[in-house]
Amino acid sequence: MNFSEIVNQIKNKKTYLCVGLDSDLDKIPKHLLEFDDPIYEFNKRVIDATKDLVIAYKPNLAFYESQGSKGLISLEKTLKYIPSEILKIADAKRGDIGNTSKMYAKTFFEIFNFDAVTLSPYMGKDSSLPYLEFDDKWIILLALTSNNSSVDIQYFKDSDNKNLYEHVLSDSLNWSSKENTMYVVGANRMDELASIRKIIPDNFLLIPGVGTQGGDLKRISLNSMNDKCGIIVNVSRDIIYSDSSDSFEENVRSKTLEYKNKMEEILIEKGIL
Repeated sequence: MNFSEIVNQIKNKKTYLCVGLDSDLDKIPKHLLEFDDPIYEFNKRVIDATKDLVIAYKPNLAFYESQGSKGLISLEKTLKYIPSEILKIADAKRGDIGNTSKMYAKTFFEIFNFDAVTLSPYMGKDSSLPYLEFDDKWIILLALTSNNSSVDIQYFKDSDNKNLYEHVLSDSLNWSSKENTMYVVGANRMDELASIRKIIPDNFLLIPGVGTQGGDLKRISLNSMNDKCGIIVNVSRDIIYSDSSDSFEENVRSKTLEYKNKMEEILIEKGIL
């Protein structure tokens, strides 16, 4: 999926919402545990309830890998079920180099057919370049994450008082482009958004931390959008675990629609629609 296709999806669906499929056997509705593949059944119902309201899904690989081969089968079935026009993001946070990186790229882009994968950039460009050999695929570099201890490393300053995360942003522009690279910026990093946009005005940002984690959707959106929208906001728990009843899909859809409607209002306010 290329840059223009993502922008068109945002305009056509009037949303920039990504739903995180952090599907946990301990949290999904109990009646689904009767199915042979409860994780897939849960994901399938979430997708059916939301696919017209979102532009992306983001399975977190840890929730599938922790189930061994069964979890990977659930993941593969889920990815095949997601409509082709919806961006599929592997929340994997890989970060190795050399042949290992090439094998990871093959895994995500050829075997599972994800459109994008999150990467840790701290081993340098060697950990990203193998992924960029694939056409119409994306890397999403961890730039400024929302966890408290990120300040210990990502805010480390050099002799010019430049933060490490700013180096990640500016250095990656030398070997990537807005057509193949996005950046993760946590929803609680509001004070840094203006300076981030000065470095990467045209790239997409993937913004987690809205919903259960407390990020304010409108404030975040208005401070980080560019003229193409330029952001994808991920919501996981606040949507997929909004209800645990036998008819949980109804509340999942209702919650997703709330986010979609707010996003449509913001897109209109910003003159994007």
